[in-house]
Amino acid sequence: MELITTRLSDLRVDAPGAILRGLAPDGGLFVPDKIPAFSRSEIESMAALPYPELASEILYRFLPGFTREELLEYARKAYASFDDSAVTPLHTLEDGLWTMELFHGPTCAFKDVALQLLPYLLSAALRKCGEDRTVAILVATSGDTGKAALQGFADVPGTRIGVFYPRGGVSDIQRAQMVTQEGDNVLVLSVVGNFDDAQSGVKKIFSDMALKERLEKAGVVFSSANSINWGRLVPQIVYYYAAYFQLLRSGAVKMGDPVDFSVPTGNFGDILAGYLAKRSGLPVGRLICASNSNNVLTEFLQTGVYNRNRPFLLTMSPSMDILLSSNLERLLYFLTGSGEQVSRWMTELGETGCYNIGPETLARLKGEGFAACWSDEALTGATIRGTWEKTGYLVDPHTAVALYAARQVRKTGGSAPCVVLSTASPFKFAPAMLASLGQQEAENGFAAQERLAAFSGQRVPAPLDLRGKRERFLDCVTPAGMASAVEKWLTE
Repeated sequence: MELITTRLSDLRVDAPGAILRGLAPDGGLFVPDKIPAFSRSEIESMAALPYPELASEILYRFLPGFTREELLEYARKAYASFDDSAVTPLHTLEDGLWTMELFHGPTCAFKDVALQLLPYLLSAALRKCGEDRTVAILVATSGDTGKAALQGFADVPGTRIGVFYPRGGVSDIQRAQMVTQEGDNVLVLSVVGNFDDAQSGVKKIFSDMALKERLEKAGVVFSSANSINWGRLVPQIVYYYAAYFQLLRSGAVKMGDPVDFSVPTGNFGDILAGYLAKRSGLPVGRLICASNSNNVLTEFLQTGVYNRNRPFLLTMSPSMDILLSSNLERLLYFLTGSGEQVSRWMTELGETGCYNIGPETLARLKGEGFAACWSDEALTGATIRGTWEKTGYLVDPHTAVALYAARQVRKTGGSAPCVVLSTASPFKFAPAMLASLGQQEAENGFAAQERLAAFSGQRVPAPLDLRGKRERFLDCVTPAGMASAVEKWLTE
């Protein structure tokens, strides 16, 4: 297997080369020239493996250029910091429905599963590619990726990590996690605008050839820790296998039985990992794309029309407040196999904010097993409250969106077991949780955490106890000022 680009370039690289670059030179994303596939017997042989061993087996097929031994070493180190030995444990919610808790890592969000591993992959990629320059990793975040990337790359030799988040567009706790980050190689800046503005700004920096030439002369090259980076996306495939095997070991399914997954979706990376798991042989049934009020993906999956020309809404599930879903480009390539066609659609999106994949590609898309549903604020809040009252279990707003979608889609038919991806600790969004639960609001996110803990009888997770930590990063830039801020940071 080699990695190619979703657009027009004929570049072919191995995984270290793709991880080091992040974004392909033509602006496209790296994808495998052939999606790896496991046989039934190979899948059965992995069913009892501990999480790091499972990760090394799967990653070995998706990351050409790394050995099994290297990947096992990296996985054992990366997941040693998780507070559950299963890494991504399942929780039984109701008959036929589970949550997969992806928030047991050091920043209490699902991004940890990949971003605790990526620094090891990138450091190895530097050695394998003979790169002795400093790698500057730039990240646009809608809340969780930023802190997870900062935590993973802080003080990693040979790297610098810069994070941009939308001012006013993340929760109090998400902001505090980022602006208090320690490390000599980190930068955090808020951006005037929304996540799409920050993400577009980072992509413009990557495509600014004059800036890249100046920084290369200064001994600096760019990479990314967003899910546009193949090394960030691939580790997320593993927990789909881990969920299936947990159901298998519990007797909830037999080998070969399909399992549906409901995924809270913004940038389309997490659900794309599920699609790759399915294409590689895992018995995945429906992949339910769950959106909040920014429901551009629901509309696309139902109609084949991607139209970002709509109001950008700030919701209680901020990590999903996205209208430009980068990883959808990879799915379009898998559906068409045409870099030329994907390039045309991406050009249309950039120029008009809209594209239409047409009836033939839409038919292929529908044949891949995707379902789509969205939840507004009232329904999300009602799901949080109803789940607590029925089960005594707290689900954060993103998980609530996916839980609502799962229940709605299950009403349309099919009796397959369903796993809802629970992507963050509810204590990261304590004010929204209190409001949804009908509790008195608090003056800030930290007070809300304490009130939620008292209400639920649960402790605030230690990584989220940030009171008293010094805020190091208070500067704000416009999207137009991002490039100059990066250049100043990397050259002064």
